[in-house]
Amino acid sequence: MVVKIVQISDLHVGSQFLPEKFEALLSEVNDMRPDVIVVTGDLTNEGLVKEYEKARSLVSRFDAGKIIAISGNHDYRNTGYLLFKKYFPFQSVNELGDNTVLITVGTARPDRNDGEVGYRQNLWIERTLQKYAGKTKIVAMHHHLIAIPDTGSDQLTVVDAGDVLRTILETGVDLVLCGHKHRPWMWAFGGLTVVNAGTATSERVRGLFENTYNIVTINDKTGRVEVDLKMVGGRRVPLKDIVRNYAQFREEYSTTPA
Repeated sequence: MVVKIVQISDLHVGSQFLPEKFEALLSEVNDMRPDVIVVTGDLTNEGLVKEYEKARSLVSRFDAGKIIAISGNHDYRNTGYLLFKKYFPFQSVNELGDNTVLITVGTARPDRNDGEVGYRQNLWIERTLQKYAGKTKIVAMHHHLIAIPDTGSDQLTVVDAGDVLRTILETGVDLVLCGHKHRPWMWAFGGLTVVNAGTATSERVRGLFENTYNIVTINDKTGRVEVDLKMVGGRRVPLKDIVRNYAQFREEYSTTPA
């Protein structure tokens, strides 16, 4: 059995939102009929009620076995943290297929752009994942654990990333899904892969990248994980190929006519 996960991030419903990109995204994703859609934060731009209402209406149009939404720093603005669970209730522990488990971790904090997991939640990660020995383990969060190339010096990673990474490695996590920086990337460290998503529907794309999302396929029997980057309305390519050949990728896009 193959578990197909679509990771969408940083919709930014509000002043930065691109409706035409969402409609293209919706069509592509629904054609795939994924088992799970994971939205890794910043569904709204300012955490306002009208943005939450629109974001919920839009997300409800996706066709998937399960939709999991995680809060981002923009969702927590203007006391938006009081609204998130009302509009996007979700389970923290999700068993997918027979041998895959995905847990969500909240890193957003009110009126802060940086992220934090915290001692208690880090301990919860450790205790929870210890129960799933032998299974493929996925952790999804908004903020990125590891700095990403071409995103400047103000990285705003998870402030307690060292503690979280230690826990993730000790509990045998296979895949971490992050958003936040609007910049797709992948880091592979032995058995652990950390995947960052770009922005799917916001005008704030970074550099040469377009609006993108990630397609994760997991062989539920062997635990093999593959991640593809999908340009909204464009091509699909293994994310590892872009990382390995980034100089060539930049050259290609910098010379392609607009």
